[in-house]
Amino acid sequence: MATEGYLLDLEEEYLAADEIPRWSDQRAELTLGALVVAVVGLLVAMVVFVFIRGWPSFAHNGLSWFSAGGSVDNQMQTIFQSGETPGAQPVYTFHAWPLIWSTFLITGGAVAISFVSSLFVSVFIVEFAPEWMRNILQPVVRLLASVPSVVYGLIGVLVVVPFIGNNLITESSKASVDHIIQLSGYGLIAAVLILTVMIAPLMISIFCDGLNAVRKSWLEGSLAAGINRWRTFWKIAVRTAATATTPAPTSAPAPKASTNAVRAASANAGPTGPSRVETASAPPSPSFATPIACGARPPPAAAMLDA
Repeated sequence: MATEGYLLDLEEEYLAADEIPRWSDQRAELTLGALVVAVVGLLVAMVVFVFIRGWPSFAHNGLSWFSAGGSVDNQMQTIFQSGETPGAQPVYTFHAWPLIWSTFLITGGAVAISFVSSLFVSVFIVEFAPEWMRNILQPVVRLLASVPSVVYGLIGVLVVVPFIGNNLITESSKASVDHIIQLSGYGLIAAVLILTVMIAPLMISIFCDGLNAVRKSWLEGSLAAGINRWRTFWKIAVRTAATATTPAPTSAPAPKASTNAVRAASANAGPTGPSRVETASAPPSPSFATPIACGARPPPAAAMLDA
């Protein structure tokens, strides 16, 4: 009887606990819902702000905004100078195809290089690296993935670009085309290299997480069948983790491809175009879309006239 009474008391307490409203859960749901609404509202406000500010240019140019129209820096200089003249009508003529095309080239080249290299590096870290080396490499890779892109851009401008200009481009090559263009370290090679170094750590982290999720029993069964270690890991682990690693080539370069540091490093272009002070005192810096792989900059107008 005592046992039955004890069980009845427990049942009554359980039922009474169910009847108590869970105010803490409701508050958490309301708080999270408010945060979601605030974030979505902020994103919508940003989109609306950009659309309102950019609409005059789109309305004036139409679909020609996506076409080619010469140097981007010259177009930006004309736009800025039109606003400085009292009583003059603002100029909104702009053609952004050089910027779009250069972004495709830089991003495509960096993704192709970093995808192959990151895949093999992640395979080495997960399967073939010693334990002590794996414990060092994984934190280092994750630390590099969290470094701001402006740091990589600064290193590229101060180290990579001068190295290319001083070592990969010979003086004879510079002199042979000096009357047409000026060769320097700024170009497609520098931009692709910097962006590759930026996105490779993030891709390695994604690949490592996907490879670590593969069941060890599958690999052990293949090894027990007499298949070598490399073939086992490549045929089973890499193919099994393909669904987890597929988003890496798109998610890794997305936050890096459009950074101002990469654009400035690619061809010595200002981060946001020439300012009013620059347009009044000095010619604009060349567009980052114009140089080719060797790093070419147009010569000053005076040099072209003298030639």
